[in-house]
Amino acid sequence: MNCGELLERSLAYALGSVVEVGSGSLERGTPCADWDLAELLGHLDDSLDALHEGLTGGRIGLVPREPGSVDLACAFRTRAGAVLGAWAAGPGERVLVGELPLDVRVMAAVGAVEITVHGWDVAQACGRPRPIPGSLAAELLPVARCVVAEEDRGVRFAAPVAVPACARPDARLLAFLGRCDSFPG
Repeated sequence: MNCGELLERSLAYALGSVVEVGSGSLERGTPCADWDLAELLGHLDDSLDALHEGLTGGRIGLVPREPGSVDLACAFRTRAGAVLGAWAAGPGERVLVGELPLDVRVMAAVGAVEITVHGWDVAQACGRPRPIPGSLAAELLPVARCVVAEEDRGVRFAAPVAVPACARPDARLLAFLGRCDSFPG
């Protein structure tokens, strides 16, 4: 798995979703329980900030920065470009998360899961569903299965949703992360 390419594809997918964010839509509900679209975009911005921090400084702090009052969709686009540039510049091999070392490729793969699935959440909240490309979802599902533990359920992720074994890769990825492949918006 080429983690740089995976990260690029996830950012491209999410950027296509964020383009649908319009003024007045930030209060809309999302598939992420208890988060409106503004909170989801703030979380995505924090995730991209952490990726950028890890790629450029070799360390991710455990305390998120305070969000400013900015256009959240524009901030996402700007930060996505910065993350891509940082990856292209050639990150180190390891990043410290707090004090724990992590392979930078693992960080990128986990970031790709986060960005893709929340990109899907954004599109759903905007009322413009966009399926996750099957090949991207198929590559992200094993990553998600490696990093989402049972103790994460109910805290960071909802319980998995049952889908048939023959379901499309995007439906299986979303179901594993506690989402139905449709959102009532």
